[in-house]
Amino acid sequence: MSEELKEERERLLELFRAYGILRGDFTLSSGRRSRIYFDGRMLSLHPEGAFLIGRIFWRILSAEGAEAVGGPTLGADPIVAAVALTSYLEGKPMPAFIVRSQAKEHGTRKLIEGHLRKDMKVGVVDDVITTGSSLLKAVEAVEREGAKVVKIVVLLDRKEGGSELLMKRGYSFCSLFTADPAKEGEIVLSPLEIRA
Repeated sequence: MSEELKEERERLLELFRAYGILRGDFTLSSGRRSRIYFDGRMLSLHPEGAFLIGRIFWRILSAEGAEAVGGPTLGADPIVAAVALTSYLEGKPMPAFIVRSQAKEHGTRKLIEGHLRKDMKVGVVDDVITTGSSLLKAVEAVEREGAKVVKIVVLLDRKEGGSELLMKRGYSFCSLFTADPAKEGEIVLSPLEIRA
């Protein structure tokens, strides 16, 4: 891993610790209760956070040969926009798409909005993974359209079974950060290897 990438990840972790950790009583999308809420949108909607996420995710997905990037709305929305913008600035455009939780009931009635074509190699992204159910639904929707998911990337893995589920099903998965279940609120850098 390059020194620049290491520094970018460390800075992103500082921002996450500063803006993305909320304490209280929360119900997660999985239905589980938690005293800690990791709000990835506070990072992906922060100007510096979006810049760093775009650069890091773009490098990971490019190395895997992804031709487009998408993910489940709402957590993935700012991430896919940051990656698409970064890809354009790098001179290697990677268009974006968003997977709705359910198809629209009007207009085009689409489940997936944006740039997704059959036989396209894609990266699927999200802000946080817990059980993996919302990411898996998005991946399955993409595959029903005939695209191939070459990489799944998230900001934070809560280590509550989601990443294991995806890898067990054969998907290439990585997270930038990991939450230590034994230490509530502690976030650390995840091991990360990017192909040359």
